[in-house]
Amino acid sequence: MLEFLIPNNIVCHAVEAMIFASISCSILGVIIARMNLSSVGFTMSHAAFAGAAIGLFLGLDSIAVAVIFSLGVAALLGPVSEKAKMSADTTLGVLFAMSMAVAVFFISYMQYSGKGISAGGLLFGDLISLYREEIYLLGLISLLSVLLIVIFYKEILSLMFHMKIAEASGIRTRLVYYAILFIIAVSVALSINIVGGLIIYVWLVVPAAIAYQFCFNVRSMFIVAPLVALAISIPGVFAGFEYNLPVGPLIGMAFTFVFALSVILSTKRRVTSNKN
Repeated sequence: MLEFLIPNNIVCHAVEAMIFASISCSILGVIIARMNLSSVGFTMSHAAFAGAAIGLFLGLDSIAVAVIFSLGVAALLGPVSEKAKMSADTTLGVLFAMSMAVAVFFISYMQYSGKGISAGGLLFGDLISLYREEIYLLGLISLLSVLLIVIFYKEILSLMFHMKIAEASGIRTRLVYYAILFIIAVSVALSINIVGGLIIYVWLVVPAAIAYQFCFNVRSMFIVAPLVALAISIPGVFAGFEYNLPVGPLIGMAFTFVFALSVILSTKRRVTSNKN
């Protein structure tokens, strides 16, 4: 796709993968931020991390196992909450603790058994080992994320406003909610190799948080958040390869720096302050 612009195939693959991961995660991040579902993103990222660790331990495709494990956690969210009579946040806390315990157990075991180098890729990302199939799948998930917004835009807006009111209005909230959860699960799982299980959450939350500082409506956020993610991630890939730096952590720090600047320079904050 970008071979004509980038002579190095490894860098080309890394940039392509980062583009798709940035688009899908940042778009889904807007939904997470506006629906106050940050705990969902946090839990899904660690569920994918745990699944990848299990796959690596068993000698299976770590990304495939990460996808399956993440989808399982997403599917459990509703039934567990209803069965245990707990809020979704409490259920997410339990699932997060379980996922983190599983991930730490298998990563620690692999460190002791001499597989620490392979496990390190799950922690911090390993762009060099990406396969074309993984990039194609990320591209497909990016497309599905965009289609989710386009097809269910009104329903998603209603869910963002108030889930109970949306359900009372006849909107199939459970269907849309689970569609969001499943796409988040797959998107995060496929992005593990790119940025690492420890900081994939940054891609889900920070671009949307930056966009929120300047956008006055959700529609604008769906446009600005991916542009912000791309503007930070792509140069981060080049800088990482050029100076032999860990790409995921480098971009994560850049996101944090840009978020701090966005809070300082926020036009929306100034307009709101002037109105008050």
